[in-house]
This record gives sequence, structure tokens and C-alpha cells, in this order.
Amino acid sequence: MQTETPSLVEDYGQEIIDMVKDIKGEIGRVVIGYEDIVEDLLIALLSNGHVLLEGVPGIAKTTLAKTFTAILGMDCNRIQFTPDMLPQDITGHFFYNQKTNDFEFRKGPIFSNLLLADEINRTTPKTQSALLESMEERQATIEGTTFTLPHPFMVIATINPIEHEGVYQLPIAQADRFMLKINMGYIKKEKELELLIMKANGSNIDDTPLRTFDLSILKKAYKNTFADKSVVSYINDIISATRGSELITIGASPRASEHMLYASKAKACISGRDYIIPDDVKAVAYDVLNHRLVLSPDIDPDEHSVGEIIFSIIESVKVPLEKR
Repeated sequence: MQTETPSLVEDYGQEIIDMVKDIKGEIGRVVIGYEDIVEDLLIALLSNGHVLLEGVPGIAKTTLAKTFTAILGMDCNRIQFTPDMLPQDITGHFFYNQKTNDFEFRKGPIFSNLLLADEINRTTPKTQSALLESMEERQATIEGTTFTLPHPFMVIATINPIEHEGVYQLPIAQADRFMLKINMGYIKKEKELELLIMKANGSNIDDTPLRTFDLSILKKAYKNTFADKSVVSYINDIISATRGSELITIGASPRASEHMLYASKAKACISGRDYIIPDDVKAVAYDVLNHRLVLSPDIDPDEHSVGEIIFSIIESVKVPLEKR
């Protein structure tokens, strides 16, 4: 095991750790109790990934996403997905301008740093598919013309796990574009009590202007984060194990391998290290895999859940010796 202090820790490590702590604290002034979710969003942003956020109504999913972009100096557009929505409602469209006697392009909400796709599963798969090119290639093609999207570009899509009427299943190809699927549950009882006491006393959550943060140091550190061959093989072994299980019909894709590597790299980075350790992989594995695996139709969901199978696979794969 390495005993020398890595260069990243010497140069940026404590500054990065302090910055991540401050970002969590600043968002916590607006959205209480979701520090772990904030870290997941940072991981996805550093990795150029997208996030599927699952949670019941009323737990501040939208507020969290908007606050996240605000403190990072990014612009955010929100779309409330509905069954009658069309692809051009997302991407934009050309229209004829009678004043100029020419066609002009009106940008859709996808032209932003962060697109908040609220209740994405309430619209048809055809409309959902309008996001495919943009999520993968950071561009949008409208009527044969290709437009480059702003950088960075990130999609946070929300879904409600308890609604079954008037919703459409997210196509496998679409779900696979999301780096992480995060289950956003209720906040802890004591945190909710803290919020209620504030409301009961007639005071709002701290409404002083939010600080903004420059992620340039984090981005530089991310690019220089090292992945040892043994850790890369460990990721490959986990992904391969999802394809060899009798409990799983569709295992993780090659894209999932890349997403797990990039997310592990970001996890190491925000922890103040310039190299990935197996614990980084374990920390992100569930969120990378839980929306990609399709269980065998013969499996009783009461006996085997996706989560149980993922954790079983992780436990069954040999962990490499920690080294750089």
C-alpha cells in the first residue's frame, strides 16, 4: 500500500475537501438534509455525466437542482414533461420571420448548462428520445442542422417511483445514457424537525445571497486523477459479473464500464486523492448500475431485488490490493 503523500493532496487536496464541504453547506442553507446527494451531483458534473433522480413528490428535487446550478454559476432550464409534449418543445425549432423574410432558429430549453427534466417518464418514448443525441454528443440536430450545446451540459431528470398511471417506461437506451440513478428519499427525522421549527417560528431558510464557486481546481484535479490497471480490471470484473448472472437478463453495457470508471475518478478527486482506490468504485457502483440491469422474468421480485443482486455481485468480486 502506498505510504507517500500523493502530489494532488500536497497541491490541492485540502482545498478540494474544504470546497466540497462549503458547497454542501451552501446548498444546505436552501435544501436541508441532502449532503450525500449533492456529492453525487458533483461526481456527475465532474465526469460529464447525467443523473436520474428518483423520489416521491415534495422532497425538493427541483429546488436542489436549481440551487446546485446557481452556486456553480451555471444557467438552468426546467421542462415539466407532459404526455402531449413534442421533441421540438425540448430542442427548439425553425420559424419563418416575416420581418426578415427568412427562417430563424428559436432555441429550446435544452440549450443550457443544466436541463432539469421534471417527471421525464410522463412523456412518450419518442419525445424522450429527443434527448439521446444531446446527452451523448453534447449537440442537437434540428431539421438537418446541428447545433453545439453549452459547456458544461448536464441533464438531471426526475421520476416519481409511486406513479403508474399516465407514465411511460424509460427506454433502455435512454436510461443507459444516465451515469447515475440516485434514489432521493425522505430527510432524517431530526432534519425535518429542524425545518419545521424554522417554519413554526415564521423564519425562512437563510435567504442571504448564495456564494458561487469556481470548479476550475476540481476540474484540473479530476483530469490528473490516476487509475491503476488493477482498479480498472476490478471495474471490468464487476461489469462482467452482471452479464454472467442467472438472475439478470440484461447486464451492464460497455457504457456502464466507462461511467463507473469516470464516477470512481470523480469520487477520488473530491476526496482529495489523485488516484482511485477500490472503495471509490464500491461507493459509486450501485448508482451506476441500478437503472441498467433487467432481472430475469422468472425472478420473484419479493425474493431478489436489483439492489440485493448488485451488492451481492460487488461482494463476490475479488478486491485488488490498494496501490497506485
